[in-house]
Amino acid sequence: MAKDRGHFATKFGILMATVGSAVGLGNIWRFPYQVGEGGGSVFIIFYLIAVFFIGIPAMVGEFIIGRHSHANAVDSFKKIAPGTKWHGIGYLGVLTGFIIDCYYCVVTGWTLYYLFLSASGGLLGNTVEGYSELFTNFAGGTFMPIVFLFMVIAITGIIVSFGIKDGIEKTSKIMMPLLFVTLVVLAVHSLFLPATQEGLDFLFLPEISSLNFDTLLSAIGQAFYSLSLGMACLITYSSYFTDDVNLSKTAARISIIDLMVALLASVIIFPAVFSFGMEPEQGPGLVFKVLPSVFSQMSFGYLWSVMFYVLLFLAALTSFISITEVVVAYISESFKITRKKAVIITCSIFSVIGAITSLSFGPLKDFTIAGMNIFGCFDYLSTNILLPVGGILTSLFVGWRLDRKIIEEQLALSPSKKFIFNLYIFSFRYVIPIAVGAVLIASLLT
Repeated sequence: MAKDRGHFATKFGILMATVGSAVGLGNIWRFPYQVGEGGGSVFIIFYLIAVFFIGIPAMVGEFIIGRHSHANAVDSFKKIAPGTKWHGIGYLGVLTGFIIDCYYCVVTGWTLYYLFLSASGGLLGNTVEGYSELFTNFAGGTFMPIVFLFMVIAITGIIVSFGIKDGIEKTSKIMMPLLFVTLVVLAVHSLFLPATQEGLDFLFLPEISSLNFDTLLSAIGQAFYSLSLGMACLITYSSYFTDDVNLSKTAARISIIDLMVALLASVIIFPAVFSFGMEPEQGPGLVFKVLPSVFSQMSFGYLWSVMFYVLLFLAALTSFISITEVVVAYISESFKITRKKAVIITCSIFSVIGAITSLSFGPLKDFTIAGMNIFGCFDYLSTNILLPVGGILTSLFVGWRLDRKIIEEQLALSPSKKFIFNLYIFSFRYVIPIAVGAVLIASLLT
């Protein structure tokens, strides 16, 4: 292992940091509205299948690349396949992470604003229309959204500048347990709401009419997005793993925790939505436009509102940190500059482009690319194209190009577990490329 790169100090730190990378707005913001639009429990069943047959193997593949090379996303491929063009996958991953951060910082800023707003009592006593107008006016502003965006970038920059062990790991050990405790408390509270049974039925009782190919593709896409696959995050984080970390067990634990967070978030949201007469198919506006009205009608609504937006902010921030680390590691190691200088450069760029992205809801809303504003363009390009392309190429690289001895060494499987090794190879070569390729084609055709 390169001595000057740093590494995670403990296995618990590895788990918390990597879970923090995977657990984000994809779980607490995106997953519930995908469930709502996908018909509830059928989407969850497909999602479970996608996580265990696609997500975990894809994660292990990225872990193998990162831990073997102990380098940033680009240099990882250069070390493993020198003199080839495979390092283009690393550049693609860094680019994907960069584009995601340019709009993710905007949404993370929204979560921080709503945390401040809920703590000050500003999310109580309004109507659904009023909350919708509140969000629209805030997001379309020219000053406050950018202030909170800059605050988020500053917090992230400080944490990342302290490095892996003293920055990301220590912070994750605090933030992730706090996130889990908040999740459990809110979920238990939701179980005592008037329409709890209706909400749980929606989540866990299959509705045959929702059984269709589009729901399956959405579930696969959500699993890929939620687990932070295809954006070089897990390659970068695993490059800081110590050699005694079991990659398969770590991937399984991360995926299970990630799934639990998504399900708990849904248990929090849907009993509340049904209890107060809202519709589950609310789309992306669910947590900013609908839930404030729900909290406003609850007993002790102030407490539940503050706790939920603490949860949302922590989830967003941990993922933003992980994606920022991808870019910082690449800049620092490729241009031979200190981590702190790389952080300053990265955060400065994010501040400028993030501010422009934020303004696409206000003064720049009429500027469109292919009919989308800047925010929507970044989101579509990264989520619908770059992520699946990166995932497919990474899987093909591990399955067809990577030396089998490297895979065997990193998986540390005994001869009696040869069948598991062959399953991984089959998944890398065929299952992941075909499944994710179908998602990519579907997204391009819609």
